[in-house]
Amino acid sequence: MEAPVTVHSFLPRERCANPFCQSSADLAQLIASVSSTATYRRKKPLFVEGEKPRGIFLLRSGSAKLTTCSTVGRTIVIRLAAPGDVLGLNAVVSNRPYGATAEMMASGQVDCIAQDSVLRLMKANGDFAVAVTQQLSASYYSVHEAVRSLGLATHPLERLAKLLLSWTNAQDGDDDPGNQSFKLPLTHQQIADNIGSTRQTVTKTFSQLRRNHLLGSRGGELTIMNRLELQRIVHF
Repeated sequence: MEAPVTVHSFLPRERCANPFCQSSADLAQLIASVSSTATYRRKKPLFVEGEKPRGIFLLRSGSAKLTTCSTVGRTIVIRLAAPGDVLGLNAVVSNRPYGATAEMMASGQVDCIAQDSVLRLMKANGDFAVAVTQQLSASYYSVHEAVRSLGLATHPLERLAKLLLSWTNAQDGDDDPGNQSFKLPLTHQQIADNIGSTRQTVTKTFSQLRRNHLLGSRGGELTIMNRLELQRIVHF
């Protein structure tokens, strides 16, 4: 098994919208003194569901997926992580096992801060404790939005539209086509598991969106052709 190459570093604040990265220069330097950076290859796990918490992981580059598995072996993707996202924080703060498995989808660099260092900094530094609180709050709202999507959407089309919109960076009214294209990060089966549907329904729904000229595909990328109309499908 290929071992990560470790060096000491910290993600520059200008490249990250995360509260950990938007800290003061002094706090960033303090965090850098207890963090390390490892290069993780595609499919390399950061942590595994059920493991005791070892530390938190901040993506500097690449991407990762969080999955959870049932007792009968069914696995679903519950979250996609991009550069700047912090993984494993809930487990570290609560001292409970990791609630999901984090696996790299694309190779990248990952900062790691050991659990004892996180807890020690929370007690010793108020700014760091606030950053942790802000990140936990952001995680709560992310889960809240996912529950709303499953509970309030009445049709698979609505759930899929919501998911597609969440994978682009364009804001309401943004007509920049550069923000509308993306590579599909999940298979149709994984999307179906994510939105509580079936693979066949997801495939048919994609075809429907293409026929209605709301979605296009070219060169392995999907393009949202009419973001406003796609937003109108979502009623929550």
